[in-house]
Amino acid sequence: MTEEWLPGNKAELMTAIEEEWQALITLADSLTDEQMTTLDEGGWSPKDNLAHLTEWMNILMGYHMDKRPYYDVVGVSQAELPEWSVEAANSILFKRNQSRPRAEVLDHLKRVYALLMKKLDETPFEDLLKPRHADRPDPLLLWVLGDTTEHFQEHRETIERAIKT
Repeated sequence: MTEEWLPGNKAELMTAIEEEWQALITLADSLTDEQMTTLDEGGWSPKDNLAHLTEWMNILMGYHMDKRPYYDVVGVSQAELPEWSVEAANSILFKRNQSRPRAEVLDHLKRVYALLMKKLDETPFEDLLKPRHADRPDPLLLWVLGDTTEHFQEHRETIERAIKT
């Protein structure tokens, strides 16, 4: 998450998310089947990156916005993920999605994005400015940006670098 830019209202937020989404989905839709499954130096394909983004939009909605237990949102037992760890969650999610076909990954990505945008549209901007955690002053808005605009850009750039090699 970054504090470089914060939208001043809901319209700015939704526009920023949509702009990064369009750049990401345009790239994803342009990739060949071979490009979509070619591994980068970290061992992830563009398809893996897109599945990852889908999972994190779900985490944003379920864990951060709805405040459901992290393990429930990830879809595991508390014993499998005894404490919140981004690295552990990413490992679980990567393994879960690695063998899914391209079309299924893209369809799921687009459906979850639509659900998230609907949820954000229905959430008052003032609620996004409230702290996510009682013991920390960081607003929920930082998690929204971190799991949308910033995350979309990060993974789009990762995919762009990988397909250039």
